[in-house]
Amino acid sequence: MSKSKDAQAGVAVLDYLNKQNRPYSAIDICNNLHKEFGKTAIVKACESLAESGKIKEKVYGKQKVYVADQSQFPEVDDSEIRSMDSTITELTQKLQTNLEEVRRLESELKMLNSCLSTEEAQRQLTEATSQCAHNKSKLKQLKEGGNVVSPEEKEKVYGDRKKFVQAWRKRKRMTNDVLNAILEGYPKPKKQLYEDIGIETDEDYDVKPPDL
Repeated sequence: MSKSKDAQAGVAVLDYLNKQNRPYSAIDICNNLHKEFGKTAIVKACESLAESGKIKEKVYGKQKVYVADQSQFPEVDDSEIRSMDSTITELTQKLQTNLEEVRRLESELKMLNSCLSTEEAQRQLTEATSQCAHNKSKLKQLKEGGNVVSPEEKEKVYGDRKKFVQAWRKRKRMTNDVLNAILEGYPKPKKQLYEDIGIETDEDYDVKPPDL
């Protein structure tokens, strides 16, 4: 790494420690500076700053931590510390209150977002009102014996009926063919075969395909 980059790392480390004024390891400093500088550069900067007396180095076993030189800061008396502690407590309580309010508002927002908008509710109301009026008109005609089925609708109903009946008969025939083929080599009666494979017949429900 260039001397210029090393110097930048030293300035960054010194500025960070002076602002935070709490002990950090070289790895913590590297991570807290968002890895703007490599670990090697941060370690070298810490050692260089400690040797020059700009920061203090503390050794705990194999761990080294670095902290700002406390002589540069004005002394704080006990009353000021107590005042700061009181302020911290007060601010912590306010923070907790604000966090609870945020959670309440987020819950309310989630509930509101799950509701219909005014425009959507009005649109659905209009559709429901129109459908209701149509159904009332249709019901009135039915009660009066009026013909409410158009020729096209009638033709479609009969066409669908024919198609479904044909499909019913075709599938029943295909199923019977398959079952008869199985029964040729099946050692048990047809009724037992139907029970074994779960076959339900039209006869079980007393129904049969209607005439076309």
